[in-house]
Amino acid sequence: MPDAANDRDSAVGVAFGLAEEPQHGHVGQGKPDEDMSDTPNRTLAAFGAVLIYAGVIAYTDNYVRVIARDAGLWQFHATRTAMAFALLALVALPLGLRLRPKRPRAVLARSAIHGAAMVIYFGALAFLPVAQVAAGLFTAPIFVLLIQRFVYGKPILGLQILAVVVGFAGVVLVLGPEALSGATFAALLPVISGALYAMGNIATREWCEGESPETIVAGFFGMLGVIGLLGMALLWAFPMAVPEGPEGFLQRGPVWPTGAFLWWTFVQAAGSLLGVGMIVKAYQIAEASRVSVFEYVILPASAAWGFLLWGETLSWLAIAGMGLIVLAGVLIARPQRLPQKVQSPTASRQ
Repeated sequence: MPDAANDRDSAVGVAFGLAEEPQHGHVGQGKPDEDMSDTPNRTLAAFGAVLIYAGVIAYTDNYVRVIARDAGLWQFHATRTAMAFALLALVALPLGLRLRPKRPRAVLARSAIHGAAMVIYFGALAFLPVAQVAAGLFTAPIFVLLIQRFVYGKPILGLQILAVVVGFAGVVLVLGPEALSGATFAALLPVISGALYAMGNIATREWCEGESPETIVAGFFGMLGVIGLLGMALLWAFPMAVPEGPEGFLQRGPVWPTGAFLWWTFVQAAGSLLGVGMIVKAYQIAEASRVSVFEYVILPASAAWGFLLWGETLSWLAIAGMGLIVLAGVLIARPQRLPQKVQSPTASRQ
């Protein structure tokens, strides 16, 4: 989205939420975005890549509830990081990836912010439908505009103001009356995750310009691994009463991993790598302003997998709210008078 960081987390993405798109308004081999606008076949190919990303990430995120039955959030992040690092190690040399950061402190701070966002995101997945959690994360572009206005003093243009209003209305509809009445804090977690993700996006641009996508991905996973290990150690030293099943996801300390836990955690790690690869490829072959809008397909994809796998259905209010959030993203992605960087709207997503 305009003025947001050059990364993609989508989708992250939902499952990394961390890889960068080409910077300074360029795609592919240094061609301006405008050069790509006359290549419809590349736009179609990019849409296909985004569909693969959305299908994979929405599918794997739907199985976090299965992971939550057997282990805790903290063990999940620690194990997922170990698996992701193993997969990165396998491809680092063949692909010539550069993992050493140029600004270690900046990458560390950015990873901490995005790591906190993803801890909340995955924690919410144990209790809420994936489509609702994804909708909360996709409020990140709205928070980017607000933070840049009130923290950095950058102006918000007319269409962007409308986007904030429309997006907020969408969030209200998605969260539903029980969240707005204060009946459940869990329903607000996705929006908190979106706000933190927006802060991480801004940190990427302000602090980490010039860092490679793989460096940011590695820093993000490393931070989640550290958070996971700290959580496991704390709950081992000071155990809590743990409810059975997914309800104990946050309070559960280290346990002996089951086969289902290891399998679905590996699927999460591998799916994240594939999803990020697809979304980065999409930004390389088509206009970033178009691809950023394509990414909103993750919302219906999440709802579709939720229905096919678990029989979940969304209320008409929630569906309408998701539509308003998509509309807000389209308005934010519209070209402005001054050339600006265009950011993937999420951000991890995973």
